[in-house]
Amino acid sequence: MDRRGFLSALGALGGGLLVTWQAQAATFAKLGLSPIDVSGLRTDADRVFDLSISSADPSVTGVILWTHIRESEVRASESLYLQVASDAQFSQLVLQAEVRPDQIGPERDFTVKLDLDGQLPATPAGGRFFYRFIYAGTVSRTGRCRTLPASPNGVRRLKFGLATCQDFTNGYYGAWSHLARDESLDFVLHLGDFIYETAGDPRFQSLPYADRTIVLPSGGTVALDLADYRFIYRTIRGDRKLQAAMERHTFICVPDDHETANDVYWDYARDTLGAPDHPYTTDPKYGNSPALLKQLKLDSQRAWTEYVPARVSFNSAATHPFDALTVYRRFDFAGFLDLLMIENRTYRSAHPCGEGDYLQRYAPLGCTQGDAGGRTLLGQTQHNWLVDGLTTSRATWKLMGNQTYFGRLSLTPIASPLTPFNVDAWDGYGAERLAISAALRQAAVKNFLVVTGDLHTHIASDIKFDYTSPNLIDKANYLGAEFMTPSITSSTLGELIAADADPAVRKLVVQGLVAPAVQAANPHIRFFNSSSSGYSTLELTDGYAEWISYAVDKTVDSATASRRCVARQRKYMSFPWLMPQSTWGY
Repeated sequence: MDRRGFLSALGALGGGLLVTWQAQAATFAKLGLSPIDVSGLRTDADRVFDLSISSADPSVTGVILWTHIRESEVRASESLYLQVASDAQFSQLVLQAEVRPDQIGPERDFTVKLDLDGQLPATPAGGRFFYRFIYAGTVSRTGRCRTLPASPNGVRRLKFGLATCQDFTNGYYGAWSHLARDESLDFVLHLGDFIYETAGDPRFQSLPYADRTIVLPSGGTVALDLADYRFIYRTIRGDRKLQAAMERHTFICVPDDHETANDVYWDYARDTLGAPDHPYTTDPKYGNSPALLKQLKLDSQRAWTEYVPARVSFNSAATHPFDALTVYRRFDFAGFLDLLMIENRTYRSAHPCGEGDYLQRYAPLGCTQGDAGGRTLLGQTQHNWLVDGLTTSRATWKLMGNQTYFGRLSLTPIASPLTPFNVDAWDGYGAERLAISAALRQAAVKNFLVVTGDLHTHIASDIKFDYTSPNLIDKANYLGAEFMTPSITSSTLGELIAADADPAVRKLVVQGLVAPAVQAANPHIRFFNSSSSGYSTLELTDGYAEWISYAVDKTVDSATASRRCVARQRKYMSFPWLMPQSTWGY
């Protein structure tokens, strides 16, 4: 193939950008190409690459690579270059690419997202590569990324970092520093709430850290448009601790509610976003406008695709969120693991008990609609995709990346279906959960796991088909295990519930959230702690899955913030239920 033919074949649309893949290493000399001249480059990366760099969504032959150019440094005639190498010194160059000047601009808020799928060499166990961007005579920091394994025998162990809920205003990101330094991790799963749309909303945020205050362009306390969302992402991605973690690890991310607004759903009756706590719904001056709410969802989707790298495409011409973006996707780790990342906010029905019940969606005493049919968390298309993926998979492990608690969480052991703690989670959509569980049991799916965020709590629990069965040793009733990672910084569950409650209710709820009380009402929950923030890890092996959860001090702005292991649980392949392990030395 001649040089022109080679370049034409490698022309690609990377994340919506027109990219010239200039050459892979073995063809540089053959095509008469040379790597760009990197002598004399400036190394003050923050001046140009103000939000650093990151990688995401591995494939066998690629990843998504991301960066942002500081607006004041953009030059109308300047191309952006990317280099990928097999070593940190870039002496073994694998790939070089050019992003043309007209592809860097305000339409994407000066973000650049490149999809390298098909451009990197496949390796049996998954390749580890180094990458950097070059622009305006300046080189970015060096990032490290990883691809998926290509060989069925290439992997017998995987370890993930798990993270969620990183309210910038509610603490410092010491947890991200610990994740950045963990060389045992293969990938990081972010399970939602990458941002919080609120910037000092008194219902959710007490603003204890003056230097973490966010002032939105709109002047409000809640994001109202695309400019507000973009500003929040720029603020959060400017945090050096988060940047370090995203430079060192390849992420797989899904959004939850706060990327748009608290406890959102789809109002099918009006064909618009349901946002029970957003000003567009609650403030009379906005008139609960369907048009404003629909545009809010579209704006939040667009900002997420710009600032959270993922192998998804946003259709800017779409006028309906269902047509604009599809987030759920699947990752095949060479037969060792099938990872299905779901998205349960875009298509979900309204909450079963409305927005006016006591404590609204939390502790709605007497709610009788949680298990009723006719509502969905996933939408029919995603539901079918998930069930088909889980029941037909031949991988050793099947893992569902999930936003809200999949298991049952009841306030009391008596009449537990009538005393759900949180109907914003799967307890509010019990019929769909039962349908998924029934499909798993009928197909005899083995080694099923769920990882979850949202509730700002460390939880390890058995997944059951029938949570009301008194037979605790009925192996057929156990479907798998669920692990909830705590928030990076967001308020713990007790803090959230107690915020708006009177003293008597506060005492009752906080007492009810003590681990022995929770576990007495929910015997399938093997560990529960809602008193600390942090992160967790999940390691998969040939014999077991091990979850380790850490509490990290979010009150100090330090990369060495104190950390302690609060839980360590294993799900052995040969046993149906979780088994606690010692936390000594972890």
